[in-house]
Amino acid sequence: MAPSFSSLTDEALIALETIGERAGSLFNPSLRLGVTGLSRAGKTIFITSLVHNLMHGGRLPMFKAAWSGRISKAHLQPQPDDGVPRFQYEDHIARLVQDRLWPDSTRAISELRLVIEYESASGWGRYFSAGKLNLDIVDYPGEWLLDLPLLTQDYRTFSRNAVELARSPARSDLAEKWLSRASDISAHDEASEETARELAALFTDYLAACKADSRALSTLPPGRFLMPGDLEGSPALTFAPLPDLPDTRAPQGSLHAMMERRFESYKNVVVKPFFREHVARLDRQIVLIDAMQAMNAGREAVIDLERALAEVLECFRPGRNNLVSRLFTHRIDKVLVAATKADHLHHETHDRLEALASRLVERAAERIGASGAEFEVIAMAAVRATREANDTGDALPLIVGTPLKGEEIDGHTFDGETKTAIFPGDLPRNPDSFFEQLESGSQQSIPPINIVRFRPPRIEKDERGVKLSLPHIRLDRALEYLLGDRLE
Repeated sequence: MAPSFSSLTDEALIALETIGERAGSLFNPSLRLGVTGLSRAGKTIFITSLVHNLMHGGRLPMFKAAWSGRISKAHLQPQPDDGVPRFQYEDHIARLVQDRLWPDSTRAISELRLVIEYESASGWGRYFSAGKLNLDIVDYPGEWLLDLPLLTQDYRTFSRNAVELARSPARSDLAEKWLSRASDISAHDEASEETARELAALFTDYLAACKADSRALSTLPPGRFLMPGDLEGSPALTFAPLPDLPDTRAPQGSLHAMMERRFESYKNVVVKPFFREHVARLDRQIVLIDAMQAMNAGREAVIDLERALAEVLECFRPGRNNLVSRLFTHRIDKVLVAATKADHLHHETHDRLEALASRLVERAAERIGASGAEFEVIAMAAVRATREANDTGDALPLIVGTPLKGEEIDGHTFDGETKTAIFPGDLPRNPDSFFEQLESGSQQSIPPINIVRFRPPRIEKDERGVKLSLPHIRLDRALEYLLGDRLE
């Protein structure tokens, strides 16, 4: 049985909110789409491209409502949640199109409402449908989502799990300073603010090192340690796991008791409100992953990505909606996992990326015993930064783009203005064989991929100064899966 992330009180609050939202949706249909992913996966880019292509008639041949001309208009309106920061679409699209730079990564939660006006595909639907869908897009860091399993743990369990993970081969060198200092301290020592701050800082440094591109590790709770926001410096973020805790009750006034209390505060102040106010209200979800970065980082990064993905999928309370569950609780009935940056590969390799991501999702779902959920997997690029070419000498599949300033290939540093053609490398043909080799510990199973960060493409504008389409790979397929049935 999957662990519960909410108390009976939380469930009651969710149920009341759900009843109100469902009643309102009878006259004003809405769909809450959660967009999350792990570091560097491209959440901001995905939302920006989705909104721009729907508002400006982008090329979306696999999105039936758009391809058939049934979408008459898409426009932004004020979001329904006044207490949530707005997703700054205008700033992000200007940075993409005018500056040809990628938007900054997601650091906190944000929201945007896109109203889609459409004509139903059936006469019956045109008679009864309002012909309008409010798409509420909720953008949040995947690192925050990975905090939800903490709700099922006490401080001793959290410490045991964190220390065990930190002592693994992929992390032990990164965790050395924190573990060494923590091991010098007795959990029964008197509570000390100075010690708590020191340990929290060392633990945060360890998490940041795990997240770096060279390791590309994904399991990094507590997520707010790397993205503290307005909680920076608060006691709820000033704690750390302690190694080898005794099974006895924490003595009053001890460092153990202080850390335990602050861990519980983190759950109550940070994690529970996030789950109740945001995750529990979602209808559909897309999870973006950077599988290629993990494969380049090595065996442990791929295994860690699978572990993190399992925890992410478990958080979505998988299962199909029925009449009762739709009225009294939210259960996400569609989850799309997108392996991003497909434009870093030649199209001949896209199917391999999708097959590897599909197998990764299957393995993650097996970990949590998921059943009944609709998991779809695609390889995509929300904004395509490259085009394809072939080496006429040996028909080598190449991609062409403008590397970001400072990127290096074979010792050459690019200036951010010069285009180049590169062979990105191949992915394994057989995903089962790949994971079998992975489990055997064979480093040879990890294929080298030339991952170069390219600038966004140069966008030609029309006479009004607006580019009607951002180039992409399979964004239309993602939209069809996530929204298509709501625009019938």
